[in-house]
Amino acid sequence: MADITLYNLPGCPFCAKVRTKLDDLELEYDVVDVPRSHGERTEVEEVSGQTGVPVITDEDQGVEGMHESDDIVEYLEETYA
Repeated sequence: MADITLYNLPGCPFCAKVRTKLDDLELEYDVVDVPRSHGERTEVEEVSGQTGVPVITDEDQGVEGMHESDDIVEYLEETYA
């Protein structure tokens, strides 16, 4: 199991942006695909306090429930580039 987990909605362009950055940095990560319905996204809500995606956790760095694709990409670049 990787230290980084991405909560993802297939087809979401913001999630794709984060996946691309993770792949560009050659980072190992797990993907949790969330339901399309916000009301059914209990797992991502427990992690981040909201139901939007993408969301990442990074156990190695103590990051729990970071959201907003631009913030995630910036974090990944600053931490792993």
